[in-house]
Amino acid sequence: MSLFAIGDTHLSFGSDKPMDIFCGWQDYEKRLAENWRATVGRDDTVVIAGDITWAMRLEDTLRDFAFLDGLPGKKLLLKGNHDYWWSTKKKAETFFLQNGFSSLGILYNNAYRLGGVAVCGTRGWFFDCDEDGGNKIILREAGRLRMSIGAAKKLGGEPVAFLHYPPVSSDGSHCREILDVLKDEGIKRCYYGHLHGPSCRYAVNGKVEGIKFSLISGDFLGFCPKLVEKY
Repeated sequence: MSLFAIGDTHLSFGSDKPMDIFCGWQDYEKRLAENWRATVGRDDTVVIAGDITWAMRLEDTLRDFAFLDGLPGKKLLLKGNHDYWWSTKKKAETFFLQNGFSSLGILYNNAYRLGGVAVCGTRGWFFDCDEDGGNKIILREAGRLRMSIGAAKKLGGEPVAFLHYPPVSSDGSHCREILDVLKDEGIKRCYYGHLHGPSCRYAVNGKVEGIKFSLISGDFLGFCPKLVEKY
C-alpha cells in the first residue's frame, strides 16, 4: 500500500470552467485518469491538496466527485482557494454518503494514520496577503494546522503536512506563521499546490529551515499522483 498526493485537479464536469484554454491543460481529465489508474492501486490513498473542483455549490460537484470516486484508492480532500462548494466537513461527508462516494474523505482539523505516517494539513493562505483581514485568516489557518498536526501526533507515526498554499517561495518570501507551526511541531515533510505554469518557477522543491517542501499541483506533476510513502 502507498500514499500519493496531487493538488489542483480543477475538475469542471458540472460547471462551465474549461481549463484547456491554459497551456499544458489539454485533455487533462483523460490524462489524470490514465496516469492515476496506472499508478494508484485500490488499497492506496491519495491526498488531493485543494482546488479540487470549480463547482460553486456542493450539489454541483456530483459529476466531479463521481469521477474521483471512480478512480482507484482512497482520496483525502483538502480545501483550496477555489473550492467554493466547501461549507462544512459534516455537509460534505453527508453528501458523499448520500451519493455512494465511499472512497472520499475530508482532511479538515483532523488526521489520518496510514502505516508509519499520519496525514495532516490545512488550506493555508497567501504569504504576501495585503487584503483586509488577511492576517486574521493566516492566524486561523495556522491554528487549524496546529490542530491537525496535534491529531496526527495522537495517531502516532510521522506527521506529514499537506497545504494548498505554498508557505515558502524560491525568492525568499514565506508565511512565517505557517512555517513556525511546521517547525515548532517538528514537521519534516510538507507538500503543497496552488502554483501553475510560469508560477512554478517560484516553487521550493527542497529543504527550508530543516523541512523538505514539494510542489504537487496537477500540471506540475504532469497530472500523475506523486508517491509520498509506501506503507
